[in-house]
Amino acid sequence: MSRDPKRPSDDRESSGAKAVVLILGVLVLLAAGGYAAAGAFAGDKVPRGTTIAGVDVGGQSPARAERTLRNGLEERLAEPLQVSVTGAGGDTTELDPAEAGLSVDHAASVAEAGGRRSWEPRRLWDYYTGGQDLAPVVDVDESALEDALAQISEEVGEPAVDGAVKLTSTGVKTTKAKPGRELDLDASREALVAAYLQMAEGEPDGSADLALSEVAPDIDERDVERAVAEFANPALSAPVSLDFGDATVVLDPQQYAPMLRLEPVDGRLEPVVKGKQLIALVDAATSGDGAPVDATVALVDGKPQVVPGKPGVAYEPDDVTDAFLDVVVRKEGKRQIEVEAKVARPEVTTADAKAWKIREKVSTFTTYYPNAAYRNTNIGRAAELIDGTVLAPGETFSMNDTVGERTRENGFTEGFIISDGILKEDLGGGVSQMATTLFNAAFFAGLEDVEHKPHSFYIDRYPVGREATVAWGAIDLRFKNDTPYGILIDTSVTPGDATGTGVVTATMYSTKYWDITSKTGERYAYTEHKTRTLEGDDCYAYTGSSGFSINVWRYFRKAGESALDHDEKFTTVYTPSDGVECK
Repeated sequence: MSRDPKRPSDDRESSGAKAVVLILGVLVLLAAGGYAAAGAFAGDKVPRGTTIAGVDVGGQSPARAERTLRNGLEERLAEPLQVSVTGAGGDTTELDPAEAGLSVDHAASVAEAGGRRSWEPRRLWDYYTGGQDLAPVVDVDESALEDALAQISEEVGEPAVDGAVKLTSTGVKTTKAKPGRELDLDASREALVAAYLQMAEGEPDGSADLALSEVAPDIDERDVERAVAEFANPALSAPVSLDFGDATVVLDPQQYAPMLRLEPVDGRLEPVVKGKQLIALVDAATSGDGAPVDATVALVDGKPQVVPGKPGVAYEPDDVTDAFLDVVVRKEGKRQIEVEAKVARPEVTTADAKAWKIREKVSTFTTYYPNAAYRNTNIGRAAELIDGTVLAPGETFSMNDTVGERTRENGFTEGFIISDGILKEDLGGGVSQMATTLFNAAFFAGLEDVEHKPHSFYIDRYPVGREATVAWGAIDLRFKNDTPYGILIDTSVTPGDATGTGVVTATMYSTKYWDITSKTGERYAYTEHKTRTLEGDDCYAYTGSSGFSINVWRYFRKAGESALDHDEKFTTVYTPSDGVECK
């Protein structure tokens, strides 16, 4: 087999191709070296010819460009922003940009201008061929800016006035709704940021013109009209009855109106009841603690007046408030609702108290005593405990039961008492002054004397033969209301002082049943006193007096009649008051 010989021209073509590849390789290496050199020279610098807000930062490293930018803008941004509000009278106010949360982010501004390291051809192209004037990046503290705008809006704007409905004891009162004017926060934000940029760029007109816009109230006139028609007017149209089983509490609009409110909720006026006040009103008509309160009679402006009894009602307060809001808008005739409760009736009803017919003063008596601190305390405390006592027909009064034991815990102090015919100091001294005064008031009211004991020896400030003493656990003052009417006992004490004596008064109120007169006989059967000689710290010296006997008569006539019905004789024997000498 034959082979074609190799031609010389083929060798020459192969050598030429190799030379071209070599030349291209050299050119590529030269170009790559220039690109690398260009990238290395540009580094992370800001493109040449670049300005930010007119401050030349071109060709500078990011750190240096930040300092240059900060120094270049410092004087421009030191001035306050001038802010005017259209529709606010043309006045201009100043705003500190820093307090409003506006500042230039120098690092971000330099980065936006291209101050960063990159080998991208576009980045190198921008560096060598750039030269733009850029706006700085503004950093906004949204919370501070919102506060600043809110303050401006408060100063120049007008808040919207919500319509309102108020229920009072005299009727329904309304407040007219009124639109307000306030700043549009989004538009105002943009205007302030734009004005701040103008200041940064050195423009002379670095001011912001803001505008007020109308704001509708949350509660408008239609909401007010609806609340009046649907709630307020029906609520005050008639009384409301709450039925607690056997007890019914009737509440008048004048009583509960101030407890009702109409509060704005999601653009509507919703009814709310002041629960504590409503419960207090219900408790005032009941006992308030589940226990019944008996009816009674008390003096009001000096005249006897029946105090109604109150049923004891135990209930859940929430049940009352819920039921009340339900029933208060019902039509007249249907304004009654049941509330679950436990009811206890009082033993003495209002009807019982009225049947007592306690209407007028039927007797009164006054005694006087020498000023002494212990007398003021003890007589005053006894009067306080007796005052307001009511005796139903057939009921018996006991002073010891009413006043209680004379102890410090019960409000009494030490004073002089008569013991074994002589004066000694003990708790409750002086209380017999109250007993004597009360005995005489009952005497002239014609009440039955059940138990009374005169002092063992006569004390000249008391009515002779018509006085009484008491001692806890031993001697009591008791009288019975044997009339067909109730009796109200009123007692009072005017304390003595350095300028005068003390005054004790007891008054009986009822319906006049007896006209009482009395007669006091002559003293008789005198007995002489002795003088004792005593020792000890509890010895008190004084001069003695003679003993004697005396009679007192009480004459009974039916009220308004002259004929004597019957009489009663009291005989009192006073022992001598022995004198005492102390060693």
